[in-house]
Amino acid sequence: MSFLALEKLEKRWPDGTHAVRGVDLAISEGELVVLLGPSGCGKTTTLRMVAGLEMPSAGRVRLGGADVTALPPSQRDVGFVFQFYALYPHMTVAENIAFPLECAGVARPERDAAVQRVAERLDLVALLGRRPRALSGGDQQRVGLARAMVRKPRLWLMDEPLGSLDAARRAEMCELIRVQQLADRVTTIYVTHDQEEAMRLADRIVVMSQGEIVQAAPPREVYDRPATLFVAKFVGSPGMNLIEGDVRAGRFVPAGAHASIALPNAVADGRVVLGARPEHLRLDPAGALRGRVALEAHAGPWRHVHVEGPWGRALALTSAHETHATGAEVRVAFDPAGIRLFDAASGRSLA
Repeated sequence: MSFLALEKLEKRWPDGTHAVRGVDLAISEGELVVLLGPSGCGKTTTLRMVAGLEMPSAGRVRLGGADVTALPPSQRDVGFVFQFYALYPHMTVAENIAFPLECAGVARPERDAAVQRVAERLDLVALLGRRPRALSGGDQQRVGLARAMVRKPRLWLMDEPLGSLDAARRAEMCELIRVQQLADRVTTIYVTHDQEEAMRLADRIVVMSQGEIVQAAPPREVYDRPATLFVAKFVGSPGMNLIEGDVRAGRFVPAGAHASIALPNAVADGRVVLGARPEHLRLDPAGALRGRVALEAHAGPWRHVHVEGPWGRALALTSAHETHATGAEVRVAFDPAGIRLFDAASGRSLA
């Protein structure tokens, strides 16, 4: 039996908006699951229904085998970390962290000991006497995390907790969250639209679009084998190159091109979209597709080379030491192992 199960979960708003559409998801104890998707896809609404902050229009939430769908948040034993800290400005850091324990009626000596333990783990001891306004954004978020962790709930729920931090602080906090989650083995649902956070943190990524789950799999599988065109475009920075065309006798023929690409596996003839990550493309005089360099950009150890042709546009990665003049004619080759095909009508993977 799953530790947390969402069964046919639905949410309709009074104006008729269907925010969450029949979500089924089973989460194992100790697992860190990331809900990933663009704004408005239903991930935060799903999280709030798990927390008890929103009531489902239909479906059930089961936690530890018990139906908690109708229970208020206070009876679900969850720790919630918000994007905007939600710290009490009139309380010190220590008082903010201790607040959930105080609400639960924990005695003062036990509260103080618990606050000290979590403050040591999150490097907050020197800040315990300060108030939130005297803290940086990263420190405030650590206090919010400490408050969620201090009473060791059965479930951590995190809603875009790092969205207001700069890139360096986000990376630091990602590591901190994952280390603490692995240490405590607390089942965690983490909501984000940032795929880098998702890749760093998740045991499993649940990609959502228009209120539905479109793929739920380990990070590597979501990246390497996207289940739909939406996942292919959304996951990856940048996303997967997508080229429309047809399969004919075991070869891919791009629309508008007088060329074809051999396919690694047999696929029925028909209209498809070929997908390939930028790292699976290279500029090669023997490449199948002819085009011109539209743009070149430096990206650390790589250069991003955007190539345009009658078949469309694609991004290839080249060595940082290679340069290509805008407008130069080039050919693009594909690593067969990196080719993915999608049905043009449904958008679903043909793997």
